[in-house]
Amino acid sequence: MDKKKLPIGIEDFAEIISQDFYYVDKTGMIKELLSNWGKVNLFTRPRRFGKSMNMSMLKCFFEIGTDKSLFDGLAISKETELCEKYMGQYPVISITLKSTEADNFETSRNLIASEIRDEAERMSFLADSDRLSASEKESYARLLQADSNDEVLYRSLKTLSGLLQKHYNKKVIILIDEYDVPLAKASNHGFYKKMVLLIRNLFEQVLKTNSSLEFAVLTGCLRVSRESIFTGLNNTKVYSLLEAECDEQFGFTDEEVKEMLAYYDLSEYYSTTREWYDGYMIGQANVYNPWDVINWCNQLLNNLDRIPKCYWANSSSNEELKRFIERMGDGVTKTQIERLISGDTVQKKIEEQLTYDTMYDSIENMWSLLYATGYLTQSETPMGNVVRLAIPNTEVRTIFRDSVLNLFEKEVAQDGAMVTDFCDALKTGNAEEVERLFNDFMEKTISIRDTAVKKSFKESFYHGLLIGILSYKDGWSVDSNGESGNGYYDIAAEIEREEIGIIIEVKYAENAQFESECQNAIKQINDNDYTAELKSDGMRTLWKYAIACYKKECKVVVEREDYEPK
Repeated sequence: MDKKKLPIGIEDFAEIISQDFYYVDKTGMIKELLSNWGKVNLFTRPRRFGKSMNMSMLKCFFEIGTDKSLFDGLAISKETELCEKYMGQYPVISITLKSTEADNFETSRNLIASEIRDEAERMSFLADSDRLSASEKESYARLLQADSNDEVLYRSLKTLSGLLQKHYNKKVIILIDEYDVPLAKASNHGFYKKMVLLIRNLFEQVLKTNSSLEFAVLTGCLRVSRESIFTGLNNTKVYSLLEAECDEQFGFTDEEVKEMLAYYDLSEYYSTTREWYDGYMIGQANVYNPWDVINWCNQLLNNLDRIPKCYWANSSSNEELKRFIERMGDGVTKTQIERLISGDTVQKKIEEQLTYDTMYDSIENMWSLLYATGYLTQSETPMGNVVRLAIPNTEVRTIFRDSVLNLFEKEVAQDGAMVTDFCDALKTGNAEEVERLFNDFMEKTISIRDTAVKKSFKESFYHGLLIGILSYKDGWSVDSNGESGNGYYDIAAEIEREEIGIIIEVKYAENAQFESECQNAIKQINDNDYTAELKSDGMRTLWKYAIACYKKECKVVVEREDYEPK
């Protein structure tokens, strides 16, 4: 039997169900939403956690004229009384602001107006409705030119909801997905105050003083402070990362992931999936990043030998984390980052109501930002807004590591003399000097603590430090994780004009077992003939380095081999 397709990048609920894509059933959110009832409901979740998918599902469930068969067999279909009362019973206005980002206010404003205009055009039946007066039809016509008039734009959603209520004699459900995207971009490009004014006017009209509103649902990454957007709006029910309500409705639970893996005959990859993509604690639920799980399964179906990748990291610039790492030493201690990367926790007070124009103003705000955007998660039930934070999984730990290494490379680039001394010591077999200089380099950055984090991850960190140093040496050909002999070496370097080849094997010396790890590294180089490729490339002097690292210390051992081709 053919398997269902995986919905890579598809966020339309109707398309997923009707086109036979795999769907992780989140329709239980409908019952929770109605049971917890709020006039205006705001869900804050990190990016790629299923916000748009759930909003599409809500639209399909509530909207008049919906295809009710889309929900056959899903969890909500068991709630027969609820379905009879609510399914297909409401006019729905649904917009997304995720594609309204721009580098100037005018373009962003026009994109927002265009999104609202497109939704108004979807209700073209209003132009001919016999339940609307001539003036009301004129109001509808003006909505189709909302981008030309601020007053019309500010009132556009309220006007549209009023016309829909008049036409259907039913109050309206309003869905606004990724409400804070234009605010984030405005902050980056210097027109934040203008965008705040636009969004505030738009929201106050439709959410605060709107008698046509049944209820509204908004999603975003941050709960932007009431003072900046939701001024005077006292009817908002916030489902933040700290709340237990609806905590399993965004992200995949462990059982849902096991079921997906079993369906695609990938159960043997459960441990890897959990290590890389699980670990987010929302409310009282432990969930996986759904974007990662779907992409990982799709990759495995194409090639079972694939290794996990940072899918979530590659879907954005990771600007929040980059700025945080750059503040190391300026309010962020190396110790705090070392604890996090090594699998430990730090305790911080979380400020849930941030503003995009001040989120980088203080380290306290930046800790809260990393939590809200998914780079950190709570490791246990919080005490109010005091949260013990941890890196959720290997994927995000890898993002942290790479950000630290990128900063390290920038610092290395500023000290050309030290790079030259280090490389001179390497090419002459001066193990003592290599050891001294690498210890000095390690003092400039964080270390990896002796914790439960896998040894391979710790080794990859020190491996990255070495690559960061060697990448700035002109005239050297440096390769990493290449195949040679009977295996894959860590680092190889060739100095062609001097016919010198260097092999480096990096080990993490748990509990400071430097000598034994160096011996193991030299044995590994020799047993697997890692110098074979260097020899074939004409290198005559071969240096085989074992570098064992523990926290901010290393031990270096070297062997020399002189090779003459036969």
